[in-house]
Order: sequence, then C-alpha cells, then structure tokens
Amino acid sequence: MEVNATDTALLVLDIEERTCNMETRPRCVASAPRIGEFLARARAAGMPVVHSLTSKGTPDTILPQALPLPGEPIVQSTVDKFFRTDLEAILEKLGVHTVIVTGTTAEGAVLHTATGAAMRGLTVIVPVDGMSAATLYAEQYTAWHMVNAPVIGPNVTLTKFELLKF
Repeated sequence: MEVNATDTALLVLDIEERTCNMETRPRCVASAPRIGEFLARARAAGMPVVHSLTSKGTPDTILPQALPLPGEPIVQSTVDKFFRTDLEAILEKLGVHTVIVTGTTAEGAVLHTATGAAMRGLTVIVPVDGMSAATLYAEQYTAWHMVNAPVIGPNVTLTKFELLKF
C-alpha cells in the first residue's frame, strides 16, 4: 500500500513503561521493536510523527524504541488522544489527511484514537503488527471493530508494516 509521506502522520500511542512492560503487556514489548523500525522508516521519508502519553505518563517513561525526536509533538490524554488535546490542530497545521495509528492498548488508545480520526474525516491506516493489547483477543476484536463499525469502517484500512510503502 502506497502512502504519501507528506500528508500522512504516524501516531505512536502510549509506548511507555507503564503500559508496555513484560509484567502486564508482553505483547506490547514484542511490538515495540516493530514500531521502532517503522518509526525510523517514516522519519527517513519525512513523515510527521506525533506521540502520546497516558494520563499518568511522562516523556521520560517512553520506551527507547519510540522516543520522540526534538520537535515531535506529544499529546497526553485518556484513550482518545483527540480528547482535550491539540492533536486535531497539530494534524491540521501539518496538512495531514491520513494517519497511521500504532501503539497500545489496542482496545483503548488505538481503537478510540482511530475512531476519533475517522470521525474527523481522516483516512486511517492501522498496521495490525503495530498495535498490541494484553491479549490476542483484544487485538482481534479491535481489528474487527475498526473495519466493521458504521461510519468508521469505510475510512479504516488494516495492513502490516511491511506492506506500507512511501
């Protein structure tokens, strides 16, 4: 799948110690290197990147694979990263029409932020190998929900990192 790096933004959601650790979310720990590799590809292509934190996270708690570069915006909210943040304004200022949503928790931040993006008219791409949850079932449910929900489904494409080209 070909994406235009200039009007697409990569969203890296909640890849921090509290939500991505071996104790509670080993599936996230396994996905973090894949997200990091894709993050490097996206940056090399000039794609804008926006990071998020949970309501209790800090930039210092972001895992090394997902560390923001200077100037990359960070928003902080509950599961919907548009809620009470300037994410929408950031994306508008960058001229973004498409978002690639990655991160954890699939049934939380990924699902609700992807839904928020679709409801705002953005095209949403979700690499299934870049979203994680505490269980495989939660990831499968999220994938199913995103492509089958009314209004949202037509604006969401599920894929894998390796199939995304810039």
